[in-house]
Amino acid sequence: MASDATGGLREPSEKEIKLVIGASSAGTVFEWYDFFIYGTLAYILKDAFYNTDNETLGLLLVWSTFAVGFAFRPIGAILFGFLGDKLGRKYTFLVTVTLMGIATAGVGLIPTIETIGIAAPIIVILLRVLQGLALGGEYGGAAIYVAEHAPKEKRGFYTSFIQASVAGGFVLSIAVVLACRFLIPEEAFLSWGWRVPFLLSIILLVISLWMRLKLSESPVFQAMKKQGKIAGNPFKESFTYPGNKKRIFVALFGVTGILTTIWYTAFFSGMSFLRGPMHVDDLTVEITLFVSGLIAMSFYILIGKWSDTIGRKKPIMIGAILTLFLLFPAFWGMGSLANPGLERAAQEYPIVVQGKECTTDPFAELFKREQTDCGKVLETLTAAGVSYSVLEAEELGLTVGGVGVELDPTWLSEGSLRTVAIRSALTDFGFDFSKQRPAAVNLLGIIIILLGLGMLSALTYGSVAALLSEMFPPSIRYSSMSIPYHIGAGYLGGFLPLIAGVIVASTGNIYSGLWYTWGVVAFGIIVLWWGIPDGPPRDFDEENA
Repeated sequence: MASDATGGLREPSEKEIKLVIGASSAGTVFEWYDFFIYGTLAYILKDAFYNTDNETLGLLLVWSTFAVGFAFRPIGAILFGFLGDKLGRKYTFLVTVTLMGIATAGVGLIPTIETIGIAAPIIVILLRVLQGLALGGEYGGAAIYVAEHAPKEKRGFYTSFIQASVAGGFVLSIAVVLACRFLIPEEAFLSWGWRVPFLLSIILLVISLWMRLKLSESPVFQAMKKQGKIAGNPFKESFTYPGNKKRIFVALFGVTGILTTIWYTAFFSGMSFLRGPMHVDDLTVEITLFVSGLIAMSFYILIGKWSDTIGRKKPIMIGAILTLFLLFPAFWGMGSLANPGLERAAQEYPIVVQGKECTTDPFAELFKREQTDCGKVLETLTAAGVSYSVLEAEELGLTVGGVGVELDPTWLSEGSLRTVAIRSALTDFGFDFSKQRPAAVNLLGIIIILLGLGMLSALTYGSVAALLSEMFPPSIRYSSMSIPYHIGAGYLGGFLPLIAGVIVASTGNIYSGLWYTWGVVAFGIIVLWWGIPDGPPRDFDEENA
């Protein structure tokens, strides 16, 4: 903290700082667990809350609801950022963790769409809104609370536990799902057991509240209150304070845009890719993500500590630049290891679809639009994880390695029959659509690739809590860092699964969704290079304004 930040108040002891880090990190783990459990169980929720036989549309609807929560994060950042700068850091994130726990437990109590119809997805959306509002206030509060307790020379190290806790929430969500799988029979888990991870959030809420109630207010906020320096209108002042508009722009596109797209690509896109187009067994995917995620948590702490020595900018630049070169090869490698039969058949027997208006509309069923026969074939191939090329022609046709496949008009209009028929025909050419359990050596390779993606995420995320805390003046810090962070994380990152899914569904290329991440990161590198100074870490001061 700045030399004059405490205004003569007593510096927190080492024991108190450890309690601050532990309680803040545990609360962050629990709160992100609440948010991520929805994404972890997306493949089940699409059947519980949405009535469609179209597998691609079902997942897109789930990711749309997932994105709704993120869409409301900026509003939560404005609301709780205002309260955090006016009333204090501690009590604000007590409110956010309570709201998150209640909303998450509510998802576990909603009847399915078969029971209450359209009310089911509507209630889910409303609860996701509450989760988004809560999360909009959580990260900024926890990060600032730890940063304002930490000595300057250890700020990156101490705040890195908050960053690791975000990954920890994802790991915990998988751990709970795995535990439920081992304790609840598969059929029962798919029927009602998926509710248990949501209901467990009540227990996590009680633990989190107990820990956070033991904390005192941050010394920086206490000093500002004592000196009468509390902001009058933190939201307004965030945009009128000298130089703050530039800092908010840089925090949004040059920091958050990079970290959030890499994070969600590494973990959520990795999970969806293995479980979806690669057809890897659900249990295998969860164990693989659990192991790699658990190990990767340590990377955030190492990078945070490293940034105390070399500065905050350099690790982010290194991670972002490496991502541009390694992103596509990483997923190509996972694909070849996860389902080598599918990969080999696709190379030996290229698929060509021909016909009129040969484009796919992933939302055709939802909006009651008529999908062309050619579009239906493309949709089925995309859901199967098979790449193809398209030729315009008068007659509908499908060839595999130059050999024609009969397309029966009677099943073209029936999605389930079409899926069975096309997959059966492709199986004769070596395409493997069975549930995959890769060999041990292949699984090891996948874990190594996921760890590589985890390191890219850690490089761009590990030092961010310290960096954002140092970028903004204390009196409006909660609002100023929360607003750009949650706009970036809410829209650029939170909509990533949906945007990438739409790109893949529209192009038929299972890797094409990665271009979204690549583009956001490339733009972010330019903004980061321009907007963040080089050199060692430093506190905010008027000269930086």
